[in-house]
Amino acid sequence: MDTTRRTFVASAFASMTALAAGGRDLVTLVEFDEKGQRKGKVKVEKVAKTDEEWKKQLGAASFEVTRKKGTERAFTGKFNKWHEKGIFTCICCGTPLFSSETKFESGTGWPSFWAPIAQENIKTETDRSFGSARTEVMCRKCDGHLGHVFDDGPKPTGLRYCMNSVSLDFVKT
Repeated sequence: MDTTRRTFVASAFASMTALAAGGRDLVTLVEFDEKGQRKGKVKVEKVAKTDEEWKKQLGAASFEVTRKKGTERAFTGKFNKWHEKGIFTCICCGTPLFSSETKFESGTGWPSFWAPIAQENIKTETDRSFGSARTEVMCRKCDGHLGHVFDDGPKPTGLRYCMNSVSLDFVKT
């Protein structure tokens, strides 16, 4: 009985929150200016599109990786050996994801970073495909698949965010 009451109250609260937001699904992100400086947190509406809408917006490779959780072949992505100063953004929605300041050469064939530009701008989930558990990294605003994070990276975090180039865009700062 108590579990049912808790479920009802939680469900009612979630419904009221959704109504207060106009039925929209909101997420909190960190914004950055054109120089790559952190501006602050904002609440924005989550991006939701059909596969057909995504196909019209994205190229075939970007669609396969970001919307179908694919992986580009190692050493083929344009950002693998990229060394310009700037911000890597989500190819789907433009959310700032990684700074060139945290990019490093991992030797894996994919662009690698030791930290996201703002933890709020990404989300992670356990990926159990291929018979093992990995940590999938996605864009918080549009749920686009970006790659995976591993615990074999350099200091200071010891993490390696191994991203697909076709899931990223780049803005010079």
